[in-house]
Amino acid sequence: MNKKISVMFILPDLETGGAERIVTTIANHLSRDRFEPKILLLRKQGGYLNFLKKDVEIIDIDTERIRHSLKPILREIYRRKPDIVFSGFGEVNAYLSLFIKLFPKIKFIARETNVVSEHVTRKEIKFFYNFYNNYQQIIAQSDDMMNDLVNNFNIKKQKVIKINNPVDFDFINEKLQVSAKPESFKYNYKNVVAIGNLSARKGFDNLLKVFSRLKNEKIILHILGDGRDREILHQMKDFLGLKNVVFHGRQDNPYQFLKFADLFILSSRYEGFPNVLLEAGACGTYSLVNNCRGGINEIIQHNTNGEIADIENHEDFSQKILTLIHRNYDADSIRNSIKSRFSKEIILERYEKILLDLMKK
Repeated sequence: MNKKISVMFILPDLETGGAERIVTTIANHLSRDRFEPKILLLRKQGGYLNFLKKDVEIIDIDTERIRHSLKPILREIYRRKPDIVFSGFGEVNAYLSLFIKLFPKIKFIARETNVVSEHVTRKEIKFFYNFYNNYQQIIAQSDDMMNDLVNNFNIKKQKVIKINNPVDFDFINEKLQVSAKPESFKYNYKNVVAIGNLSARKGFDNLLKVFSRLKNEKIILHILGDGRDREILHQMKDFLGLKNVVFHGRQDNPYQFLKFADLFILSSRYEGFPNVLLEAGACGTYSLVNNCRGGINEIIQHNTNGEIADIENHEDFSQKILTLIHRNYDADSIRNSIKSRFSKEIILERYEKILLDLMKK
C-alpha cells in the first residue's frame, strides 16, 4: 500500500460559517485508506470542533490576526511537510500565495470563498492576488466566482475548477427530527425566515424596507444571525415601525425555523455559493432570492425550489412575497432538487478526485 497522502487544511477557526463547515465535512469524509487529514487553525475555537472526527489532528497556532499568522503557518508547513496544503479562507489564501514557491515539493490548493472583486476592497489584499497563479489549483464554488477570478484577476483558466458546496442531509435530518415549531411562529400568521450575518452584504436593510410595505399583512419576518450591523438594523426596524419583525440572534438549530417556514428569503447583495439556500431546500422550504451574483442561478430551479427577483424594487418584491406565501409547495420535490445535485456524496467525491489528481501532476 502506498503511503497516505497528508493534507493540511488551513482555517482561521471552526466557527459555524460556510468555509468552516465545508472543510470540516471534507476532513471528516476523506477516505482514511488514502488520506491523512490535519487542520491548522489560527485559533482553536468554534462550534464545528464538536463535529470534527477524533482522528483529524488539530494544529493550533493560537494567533489573533491573520497577518500575524503567516510565520507560524509557514513554520508548520516547513516542519510537517504535508503533501497538500489546502487553504480554505480568502484572506489566508491571498497572503499564502506569495510563499508557495518556497515549497516546490508541496501542492497548494486554495478554495475561494467569495466573488473576490465584490468582496475584497482593501488594496493591500488585492495586491496578493497577483500571485494567485502560484497555486496548483483553485476551487471556486460557482460560475460567477470562477469567471471573476479569470476575468478580473488574470488567473489561468486551467487552474480554476468549480465545485459547488455540499449539503449534509444526514446532519440536517438529524436536526429536523428533534425540531418542534418555534414558539415565535404565531398561529394564523405566515412565517418568513431569513438567515445570515448582520452585515451590509446580506442586504437585511433592503428586506426591512420591503417589509415596511407589508405592515398590515399577517406575516412575521424572523431574522436569524448576529453581526456588526445589529444596532443599525434594530433602529431601522423601530424607525419603520415593524412590529412583525423578530431578530432571533444566532441559533444553534436554524433548521427548526426553516422546517416550519412558509418561505425563506435570501436578500444578499452578493454571495459565494450560499449554503443557507441549499439548507432551506434541504428542509423542503421554498425560497425567494435577490438577483445577486454568486451561484444562485445554479441552485434555484424556477418554480421547483424557488424563484429570483430584484429586492431593490421593494414594491415588486413585497408583492412577490404575498403571492408566494399563499401557495402550496411539494416539500419532497424541493428536497430532491437539492439532493440530486448537491448531496455530500456527490460533492465529496469531486474533492477527493481533485486531491488524488493533484498528486499525479
